[in-house]
Amino acid sequence: MTKHSRIDRPPVVVAGAFQTGVVLMRDLVRHHIETCCIDSDATKSGFKTVYGKAYLCPNPDIEPMKWERFMIELAKKIGRKPVLIPSSDLFVTAIADHAAALEPHYIVRSASVATQALLATKKRQYEIADGNGLPVPKTKFVESIEEVRSFANEAQFPCLMKPVHFREWERFPDGHPLLNQKIALAYSQTELEANYRSAESVTSAVVIQEIIEGPDTAKMVYLSCYGRGGKRLGSCMVRELRTTPIHFGSASVVEPISDPETDAICDGFFQSIQYEGLCELELKRDSRDGRVKLIEANPRYSVTADAASYGGVDLGWLHYMDLIDEQVEPVGWNGRHFHHIVLRRDVECFRSYLEAGLTTWGGIAKSYKTPAFFDFDLRDWRLTLDTCVYVLKALLYPTYRRLFSRRS
Repeated sequence: MTKHSRIDRPPVVVAGAFQTGVVLMRDLVRHHIETCCIDSDATKSGFKTVYGKAYLCPNPDIEPMKWERFMIELAKKIGRKPVLIPSSDLFVTAIADHAAALEPHYIVRSASVATQALLATKKRQYEIADGNGLPVPKTKFVESIEEVRSFANEAQFPCLMKPVHFREWERFPDGHPLLNQKIALAYSQTELEANYRSAESVTSAVVIQEIIEGPDTAKMVYLSCYGRGGKRLGSCMVRELRTTPIHFGSASVVEPISDPETDAICDGFFQSIQYEGLCELELKRDSRDGRVKLIEANPRYSVTADAASYGGVDLGWLHYMDLIDEQVEPVGWNGRHFHHIVLRRDVECFRSYLEAGLTTWGGIAKSYKTPAFFDFDLRDWRLTLDTCVYVLKALLYPTYRRLFSRRS
């Protein structure tokens, strides 16, 4: 890459300052792209990273017009028309809602972000998947206890309940059992109704569905980038080894795999809807009928998307190059084997797998022999120090609890 090309390429604004956004910034900086990020929460990782400046913005859910004005002023401050890439669902929705106002100031495709926003809601993503060749478990969007009962009368338990948007369950008061949870599990109709009663104080609209039977290792993640006209620019697939919490949580350790059948199902879905942009599909092969079914879609740069770069598929870079209308040669997994590890998640769940007999100390050690860390980066020393402190506390807490419980 020449000095001239580095100067001419536009900067990037990453919408979202979670560690996910930091990792995207890191990957783009390695390609000599100037980056910054935005978020409405100054405690997020992006405000400590070495990879670019973070700007505190209004919350687009609460103050949408203030956020729009902020974004326009930020583009003017940067001085060159930047690329805008979301790394959280909050900003996927916001960019879609304000696309017309943002398009004169940012490099963003309004038609693409509209589709991404539809997939960002649990209400629509299962409808879209089911109608375009991507199998889903029995699912229903409900808004009343009567609809919950109607679903339960025909469902096989256990069943899950999910918010339409993850952030809706961030509004519960401290101590509420659903605060910041991704799902609520129910083993009976009575329990499902109780979960719904607990949630309806904040939102009466939720998604309920049957679970997909099978172990965590039957879960896969399809990581991809699609360009103009729905052309696949890059993709790879990983298998989940451990999740936080166990069975129904987010992946803490994944490894790359080859699964042509699942790859064809996922690519066929995206071709069917003419998708453009980044997207992660979390899937699971149901042990009852052998079919691969959708768990959820994340139409943005995700935590697990970071794993793709270690397999030769640099999704953020591919997406950036496509957005600035540069030629991109499609790429796939390079065959390298590794374990992508989210330390903060894995330290919270590995004991659960040991206690359930699903792994051994030897198995855990093996997964750390070829590590590719999501949240450990020596150059980004402030965030890495935070991760180390978090991990030490999590490891030492059980010993501390045992010692003091004996004294009492």
